[in-house]
Amino acid sequence: MAHLTVSVEYGIHCLLWLVDSDAALSSRDLAELQGISPGFLAKIFPKLEKAGIVTASEGARGGYCLARPAQDITFLEIVDAIEGDKPLFDCQQIRGRCAVFKGKPPAWSSNGVCAVHAVMLQAEKAMRDTLASQSLADVHAALGRKAPSGFLGQVQDWMSDRLDARRPGRIRRSKEPPG
Repeated sequence: MAHLTVSVEYGIHCLLWLVDSDAALSSRDLAELQGISPGFLAKIFPKLEKAGIVTASEGARGGYCLARPAQDITFLEIVDAIEGDKPLFDCQQIRGRCAVFKGKPPAWSSNGVCAVHAVMLQAEKAMRDTLASQSLADVHAALGRKAPSGFLGQVQDWMSDRLDARRPGRIRRSKEPPG
């Protein structure tokens, strides 16, 4: 789990909109709602699908839905799905390269876990524990408390208009994403 990229931020924000959605939402609509690149987001959702976080449906009204309840999806699962389960720190064992050893490090210098690596392992464990303790539902609830009344309804209306526009034979009503 090296540096967390913008992919994680984009993925989590999009997943939050799937929590209360009654319909599958396209990655394009989710991207446009948030002002992010649809092409970039389209590369994130297959990773989330492969990890069992979302399910995909095809067709004019296809898109993504959460594969399980939001309270059962942790931030750690999302991060690992998008970034892969990479270590925070890649120890290069430089403790054995000290010039004083002249290329022949003594056993004491490299026995056991490197003290620097031990600290990094502890930090990684703390970060992973924190990410594992927070669910998508926890953060969705915080969003609901922070957003002004009516905002979530505005987003649902905007998404409904998008879904209606994808129905064959329907007249498209255009609304701007909520600000």
